[in-house]
Amino acid sequence: MENSSHHIVPYRVYLIILAILILMTGISVAVTQIDLGVITIAVALLLATVKSAFVLIYFMHLKFDNRMFSIMAVGVFLMIGVVIFVTFLDYLFR
Repeated sequence: MENSSHHIVPYRVYLIILAILILMTGISVAVTQIDLGVITIAVALLLATVKSAFVLIYFMHLKFDNRMFSIMAVGVFLMIGVVIFVTFLDYLFR
């Protein structure tokens, strides 16, 4: 590895992110108990996307890596979003 610079993240940051992830998990469970119709799935997917972004940025240290990795991760999220959108279009207009 050519990256010689090290980054030290305080435990407090990890605990805050963990608390946010647990809170968002509780919110996603609560959303499934409420009948929002078609929006329920969209809200659950949005919460899952935000949670996975937190994991990628902080726990997988994407924040401190090369910028190209961030661009590739955003590209993957966009591709998954397009696939889910097309799937929803197919499901809704059958």
